[in-house]
Amino acid sequence: MAGKLIVSFNGKAVGEYELDKDSFVIGRRPESDIHLDNLAVSGRHARILTIGPESFIEDLESTNGTLVNGDRITKQPLADGDEITIGKHVLAFRGDAASSGAGGGGGQSLAETIVISGEDGAALREAATEAERARQAAAEPEAAAGKAPAAGGSAANIGPARLRLVTESGDGKEMALSKALTTIGKPGVQVAAISRRQNGDFIVHVDGGENNAARPVINGSAIGAKSQLLDHEDLIEIAGVRMRYLKG
Repeated sequence: MAGKLIVSFNGKAVGEYELDKDSFVIGRRPESDIHLDNLAVSGRHARILTIGPESFIEDLESTNGTLVNGDRITKQPLADGDEITIGKHVLAFRGDAASSGAGGGGGQSLAETIVISGEDGAALREAATEAERARQAAAEPEAAAGKAPAAGGSAANIGPARLRLVTESGDGKEMALSKALTTIGKPGVQVAAISRRQNGDFIVHVDGGENNAARPVINGSAIGAKSQLLDHEDLIEIAGVRMRYLKG
């Protein structure tokens, strides 16, 4: 388990939440996973996303913003002891110290967000060359020295994988999955995340737009609340965009 949040209002603890599922929405709406009943809080204010042992917070374009340790953020990894301020509420993050700050810097290299901003997945195509170049640059020094890829990060312990766009005219451009976490989709419509772990690549539902109803579809079936292991040649559908997951 990645940790928990201790919620305080005006300096008084009012709740404690274990981060025991992949996504927690924080907001003023009663159906929020963490309900903060205060006018300074937006209906859907922020979200905590947990992938494996790591968690990060993302502001959901709230009116008054989300602060971490006093600084306004858009999306940021969380480390043990971080304090999240939403309106007059403070949410203290208590995580596994061994994983929350692993690698130094609290995980600032955790995520590279790739957002599909158009129906044809233009941003995914544009990111393909840069992501592949970064992956090759990281691999070349070790290959030249005759070494295996270094252990220590979940993405370093599994083989290469990529997403290939599928269009009506055939297969399109590709994007290498070179980061520990890649989010894909259209904010406010449908968003999913793919995390690289020691035992494979997992996809998890992040946001499904109105009523959080739209979930990623794998080979024709919508995934559940838990993350799902991807297999070679799985067909992924997110926000109207179809992609093929490929290993090697």
